[in-house]
Amino acid sequence: MNRLYILDVPENDSIIDVARSIPGADVVEVGPYFAVSSANPIVVDRRATGVRHAVWYSWVAGLDGWRISQWNKDALKVVDR
Repeated sequence: MNRLYILDVPENDSIIDVARSIPGADVVEVGPYFAVSSANPIVVDRRATGVRHAVWYSWVAGLDGWRISQWNKDALKVVDR
């Protein structure tokens, strides 16, 4: 399963909450990160997170098996490499 890593800092809490609501996604703590795993592409809507642009464009800490196909002011989408 592919993973998207998010640093565990207060600024990212709402993003992690949105990730937990993604159907088929599993969110677990891995050291100082949260790992979002899914067999399907993941889409995170920026407006659902409520974060400002500075946080939005800095929350992805790493990818394992994914590539970013969209990351703009509306959404982040990761798909298989």
